[in-house]
Amino acid sequence: MKSNTTAVIITKNEELMVEDCLKSLDWVDEIVVIDTGNTDNTNKIAKKYYARVVEYASGKNFSDWRNKGLKEAKGDWILYIDADERITSELKNEIISLTADYSLQTTAFAIPRRNIILGKELRHGGWYPDYQKRLFFKNKLKSWKGELHEEPQFEGELGHLKNPMLHIKHETFSEMVEKTNKWSEYEAKLMFDAHHPQMNIPRFFSSMWREFWQRMIVRRAFLDGKIGIMFALYQVFSRFVSYAKLWEKQNEGGNI
Repeated sequence: MKSNTTAVIITKNEELMVEDCLKSLDWVDEIVVIDTGNTDNTNKIAKKYYARVVEYASGKNFSDWRNKGLKEAKGDWILYIDADERITSELKNEIISLTADYSLQTTAFAIPRRNIILGKELRHGGWYPDYQKRLFFKNKLKSWKGELHEEPQFEGELGHLKNPMLHIKHETFSEMVEKTNKWSEYEAKLMFDAHHPQMNIPRFFSSMWREFWQRMIVRRAFLDGKIGIMFALYQVFSRFVSYAKLWEKQNEGGNI
């Protein structure tokens, strides 16, 4: 059974992950793959599943890439999905059912996400239900905004779906560190441009303590075992890196 939905996948060298994503989208009317600079077999795999590949390496960030997908999509509904995510059969049926209801008043939906990290599904530490705003009635979605943490601008009400999609993070810790190094630059710049208070030793400790408290104590990351604990501690490290780069921008190499 088909749905009047366009699925949009933003890619950058995703040959190891994109095929299973595409397989989980055999129910949509159209698949649009936004090529942000692929140099591997991602596009070849996408075309195997009749996806339309749109080259857009000139895009600056996820907001740009998502807006390009919005412009290219032809379906009444638009579903954004990453290459390392999969739509389950239960979620598929839920989306098909609601998009077929033309009396529906809700124009956007957040989808819960099951995060499988380092081979283990994390249910604590803030990793579930991990709602993601991904399904929209196309004519009501105006644009995406935000350089780092992009947010959709839409008319109407936001609903929440019941069935989750799968998110299979295949990264090693080395790859996570590389990604943190990249995205922390954006985050530090945003904080600096927003005139964040001057960083100092107490602020470093308080920011890391808040992250640790939220992940480990309030959201009980330890219940996910050693991987839950390790990944919670990694989030503390990631927070530290962003603030350290903010300090660099504030001091231009000076001393704390």
